[in-house]
Amino acid sequence: MTDVSAPATPPFRLSMLVYDRRYRSMTFQVIVFVLVMAFGWWLVNNTIQNLQALGKDFNFGFLFQRAGYDLPQTPIPYTSDDTHLRAAIIGLMNTVIVSILGCIAATIVGVVVGVARLSNNWLFARLMTVYVEIFRNIPLLLWILIIYALFTEILPAPSAYRGEDPAWSMVLFDNVALTNRYTSIPALGLTNDPGSLELGGRVSVSWALIAFMVVLIGGWMVRTALHKRAQQIQDATGQRPTTWWQTLAVMTVPSLFLIWFFGLHLLPPELKGFNFSGGMNVDNSFVVLWLALTLYTGAFIAEIVRAGILAVSKGQSEAAFALGLRPRRTMNLVILPQALRVIIPPLISQFLNLTKNSSLAIAVGYMDLRGTLGGTTLNQTGRELEAMVLMMAIYLALSLIISAGMNVFNSRVKLKER
Repeated sequence: MTDVSAPATPPFRLSMLVYDRRYRSMTFQVIVFVLVMAFGWWLVNNTIQNLQALGKDFNFGFLFQRAGYDLPQTPIPYTSDDTHLRAAIIGLMNTVIVSILGCIAATIVGVVVGVARLSNNWLFARLMTVYVEIFRNIPLLLWILIIYALFTEILPAPSAYRGEDPAWSMVLFDNVALTNRYTSIPALGLTNDPGSLELGGRVSVSWALIAFMVVLIGGWMVRTALHKRAQQIQDATGQRPTTWWQTLAVMTVPSLFLIWFFGLHLLPPELKGFNFSGGMNVDNSFVVLWLALTLYTGAFIAEIVRAGILAVSKGQSEAAFALGLRPRRTMNLVILPQALRVIIPPLISQFLNLTKNSSLAIAVGYMDLRGTLGGTTLNQTGRELEAMVLMMAIYLALSLIISAGMNVFNSRVKLKER
């Protein structure tokens, strides 16, 4: 029998880096990497030389200097004697707060409007179409300015709520007062206040809040365990045990106990003197920005939701109707879960756009990251390059975190392929 041996491997030659497919792709990647790094080095070196020619250097020591300016919206304690770093942290917190609330509200608006656009009610569907076309075809900055003008020109001063027969009345069961300076809403009060946990830097967290967070996280973990056990029983026996009452109990009973134990109650705002007190006065700049971001982004999300629903085969809804499901339950149990696989990827982009669009807050005086680090701090210190580099890095980090979180959720709902 003839012994057929493997062909001998030819010796390596430099020409193989270009002509051999095994090495060519790696060669081009190395060349591109070296060129990009060289361009980056030239850019950085040229910038440093230009700064030296102007008598400047590149450092972030200005962050630890006294800020010297006040902030109207401060989630944590702050005075003008604090550093620029603390002011930037407060600006970042303001950005995160309005972005999270905006994403939640815009998603709710988008889902409702997207489903309503497919309604059989002609008038209702056309009204939703008008909303979508108006909001998504006019720049966001104009909507911010329009809503801000409405708040300042139409809403009354706090004095309009004074007297036995006031010119304006509070809304939502006399719990919310709309004024041209702020929106006064109820605050949370504790009859049995357990105190706070000091975290340093004049930052403290209420023990009651920690207790509620522990209870909610623990309830969610128990709920997950119950669902996992129910799925195992269903896989083994073919019958799924009833778990809704257990889930409801673990998610609500501990929270209701804490509400009773701490005496949690609402503190409605009351007009005392020239302003409301007792509740929480939310600056109109925040309300305007949140409302504009919600309505603007909600219009785009509505189109995403509508496209996702239309992407589901009509046979799915026809099969659900044949089983006796009503239209509302068909939408909630059959159509939307399948449409999520189409909706989530573009929804990530809308969340990223909303977060970055929050930088337009400077137009109404809401002190977010752009207003603190990229505004007052930049103008006072003259460190425009350092401030811009920090802002770019922070927005990049926020975007990557949002993308990572949504991609994890997308991997859970996407169609499992074999």
